[in-house]
Amino acid sequence: MTEKSHVIVKICGLSSPETLLAAIEAGADMAGFVFFEKSPRHIDLETARTLGLLAQERIAKVALAVDADDAALQDIIDALAPDYLQLHGKETPARVAEVKARFGLPVIKAAGVATPDDVEAARAYEDIADVILFDAKPAPNAAIPGGGGVAFDWNLLCGVTAKNWMLSGGLDPGNVAAAMRLTGARAVDVSSGVERERGVKDAAKIAAFLAAARPSSGGIMGVIA
Repeated sequence: MTEKSHVIVKICGLSSPETLLAAIEAGADMAGFVFFEKSPRHIDLETARTLGLLAQERIAKVALAVDADDAALQDIIDALAPDYLQLHGKETPARVAEVKARFGLPVIKAAGVATPDDVEAARAYEDIADVILFDAKPAPNAAIPGGGGVAFDWNLLCGVTAKNWMLSGGLDPGNVAAAMRLTGARAVDVSSGVERERGVKDAAKIAAFLAAARPSSGGIMGVIA
């Protein structure tokens, strides 16, 4: 992480220049772009090129994919030139290691959480993924693996041993501070919690989320390393 006092904030599911600029202006550290056609936040490669150029050197770019093959990941990388790949599917530790070795980019691995066993299972990625993102575990029949605005029991993360981890799942401007106090999280990720309607981000809610996550910070840009 960066210096201990800095809270890393990732705004995920950005899909327009206006909302990307809102995230940048609010002081977010990371912008997440979704490449998964079943998601209402999915963007195509042409849009990715436009947003990637707008984001360049102003905010870290994260490409979120779900069980994507190498060809799909290469197309995403060519279009967005991301700083991170976020693997949000059922990728095994071996697959995460393979992606890191092939593409030479740091990887954020999402881990769905509903029980203590889920937190324990995520330990298999600790020495492979650069960041573990703890998210609410989707229902077995869910169409998408995240972005549902559902929180899990944050008490499950008390005592997490991963060096670099991020809290996600059901966060919004009204609860992010409490979630951070309870878990000790120094990195947070939000998607539906800053939307005015499903899949559409709201600039005012983005700013409110940053203010709640960093009440005494000036919005200095940070990274996860």
